[in-house]
Amino acid sequence: MGPLEGIRIIEIAGIGPGPFCAMMLSDMGAEVLRIDRAERVSGAKGPTADLLARGRRSVGVNLKSSAGVAVILDLIERADGLIEGFRPGVMERLGLGPDVCLARNPKLVYGRMTGWGQEGPMAQAAGHDINYIALAGALEPIGRAGEAPLPPLNLVGDFGGGAMMLAFGMACALVERQRSGKGQVVDAAMVDGAALLMTMFHGMRHMGFWDERRGYNLLDTGAHFYDTYACKDGKYVSLGSIEPQFYKEMLERLGLAGETLPHQMDKAKWPELKQKVAAVIATRTRDEWCAIMEGTDVCFAPVLSMTEAIDHPHNKLRGTFTEVAGLSQPAPAPRFSRTRPEIQRPPAQAGEHTDDALRDWGVADARVAELRAAGAIA
Repeated sequence: MGPLEGIRIIEIAGIGPGPFCAMMLSDMGAEVLRIDRAERVSGAKGPTADLLARGRRSVGVNLKSSAGVAVILDLIERADGLIEGFRPGVMERLGLGPDVCLARNPKLVYGRMTGWGQEGPMAQAAGHDINYIALAGALEPIGRAGEAPLPPLNLVGDFGGGAMMLAFGMACALVERQRSGKGQVVDAAMVDGAALLMTMFHGMRHMGFWDERRGYNLLDTGAHFYDTYACKDGKYVSLGSIEPQFYKEMLERLGLAGETLPHQMDKAKWPELKQKVAAVIATRTRDEWCAIMEGTDVCFAPVLSMTEAIDHPHNKLRGTFTEVAGLSQPAPAPRFSRTRPEIQRPPAQAGEHTDDALRDWGVADARVAELRAAGAIA
């Protein structure tokens, strides 16, 4: 099992970054028990296609019931961590805020996932990834010159700046707990995490290497040697030939090495050079360029669809993708030399494991029956 084997986490079900954080911890071997709202429980069995729910069992609990809240607090006494993704104050109103939970279990690592953070003038406002990365200064630089900022799916806010930061924070707090014996609250805000992801670019700005005009820089499609290009068949390839030796090889494989060209870093000539590279790339298909450049020091890769990525030989050899219950999906990452991460089970239906999971977490069968009769669990 993975490096977090033996760690128990309670996940108060939410959307997007909360489930992704729980998925990551589960992939690493933690036993994560997902608490779904009782009204979501349909009685359906078997895997769902919601891959973010993979790896953990689900219990259906009525969070508006005092008995339902009481059973969650009992589970918290046996847990190492908790993940919640509500607006600030919601868990407190439910009777499951950090003060209450840490009083029941002083060693608990209490993970909080929000967009804006637990305090601040926007803390109570609704929002989504696009808003958080906009405020963080991470959205404005993404896109081409003369075009609007381009939302990078919801990778930067929800998953990079949110879920991964919370998983990292909880892992750090679990390590610190070994020294202090005490739990604590981890406040992961997507606006904070997205801002942190921009650290290198702030450094480049201070050094005078970053033009705040979109699409004029080394890494934002301004450079002719760091961009995607359309091939003869309408498919795309990517070039990232930044270093001089890689750029030299790029020119050779494009058939441009014999021409008198401006210096690689002459930014005033980048638009002209980009047109020249685009014209050459358009003369061959993507597969033809792969035969010429793939595996070389050009810093090249074909731009693949999600389906194509699963079948690429490199990804297949490394096991970058896997299949569980007939559903192809990305495999756990990163990798470890001894404690191998794995997907513990396929995505569960809401409330699918209510009785078995509660029993395994120490709730007696008689109490389960009482909770169900009282409407506290599904």
